[in-house]
Amino acid sequence: MENFRKVRTSEEDSPLPFPNLSPDVVEMKVKEGSKIRNLMNFAMAQMELKGSRQIVFSGCGRAVTKTITCVEIMKRKLGGLHQVTKVRYKTVLEVWENQDPLPDGQAQNLTVHKNVPSICILLSRDPLDPNQTGYQPPEPQHGLGTQLGEAGEDTSSSSSTGLKRPLPPPCEELLTKKLQVQVPDSPRGLGTADQQTDCHH
Repeated sequence: MENFRKVRTSEEDSPLPFPNLSPDVVEMKVKEGSKIRNLMNFAMAQMELKGSRQIVFSGCGRAVTKTITCVEIMKRKLGGLHQVTKVRYKTVLEVWENQDPLPDGQAQNLTVHKNVPSICILLSRDPLDPNQTGYQPPEPQHGLGTQLGEAGEDTSSSSSTGLKRPLPPPCEELLTKKLQVQVPDSPRGLGTADQQTDCHH
């Protein structure tokens, strides 16, 4: 296969695995090279500006992880979304072209059919059937708010949180160790005072 180069990839079209979808449902097809920021800008505009009630994120193969990331961002930003996740296999068609053509000048193409894992995740503002497989209820809002608040506090005001931490007394331990080593008949008797002042500096 070292002489072959992949020239085209296509997925089989299959219906979404969710019954009773609203006709205006938005489907976000996540590809391996998709930019998460672009996907999220479009998806948020559909849900917030256009008022869509449901959105589906789908991806297969290497795009599965990116699909899940988009869903988690969406749930965190909007909150209160019901979720149903369906995992299945999808057939992907890859066309490879031979880089060393035959003597008669014709390029050889090789077609490969691959079965790859695929994920479809439905997010809905309206309640969904909790008995269907893959259902997840909305996350509690108050728990989410405190998590975000703490995270925001840690990142935005690291200096103030640093001041809130109790500082351990660094001098006491060192002072006792130095006093143990101190010679009892010191000529000036200032050793202990010197050590204390050193310690506080």
